[in-house]
Amino acid sequence: MSNKSSIEWTESTWNPVTGCTKVSPGCQHCYAERMAIRLKAMGQPNYANGFTLAIHEHALDLPLKWKKPQIIFVNSMSDLFHKDVPAWFIQETFDVMRRAHWHQFQVLTKRSERLLRMSQSIEWPDNVWMGVSVERQDYVFRIADLQGTEAKIKFVSFEPLLGSLPELDLKGIDWAIVGGESGPGARPMQKEWVLGIQAQCQRGQIPFFFKQWGGVNKKKSGRILEGRTWDELPNAQ
Repeated sequence: MSNKSSIEWTESTWNPVTGCTKVSPGCQHCYAERMAIRLKAMGQPNYANGFTLAIHEHALDLPLKWKKPQIIFVNSMSDLFHKDVPAWFIQETFDVMRRAHWHQFQVLTKRSERLLRMSQSIEWPDNVWMGVSVERQDYVFRIADLQGTEAKIKFVSFEPLLGSLPELDLKGIDWAIVGGESGPGARPMQKEWVLGIQAQCQRGQIPFFFKQWGGVNKKKSGRILEGRTWDELPNAQ
């Protein structure tokens, strides 16, 4: 069985890599780090070292065993393009995604520079959605790095959104996710920031997904924007 996910914009998770290190302000209250510490305490073998980065070759072929087509978030507990993930392992991960053609895979990174450097050596499958996280204006360069790749479907996750992003270049972007930070110490997100990104998506006819307002109690805050939920997805084959 696949690992069912509570993340609103995916169905399952697959973690051939676990653990990470912080690279930008969006990492400050990392949910994956909190989860890894909890899983270590529960005795989960993949988290024996907590949130220290580890690759798990035994987990590579899992999607090939999941026969029901689904949307799979790759490395919800890490970053595939982390500097300590060997290039050969990244290639192996893409090979599995290519072979598991009945699924749709979502890969999300904050390491856009490495993504761009490796792009030409990757045979990009049609069923891989490649995304970057952008939390503040000073990290908008990640979008340009993504635009420079040969990924078939490109998306941007503005989560946790920590500031206004008034003039985005979204050419070639197929999907946008916006969400506020949640959990202990969550930093507030302004409605104007969300509406600004939504308006730019509407002008560019880019599917828009509003994940959550966030806060300490994200369930109470909900995910209603302007009287409704926004669950648009990219046009994937």
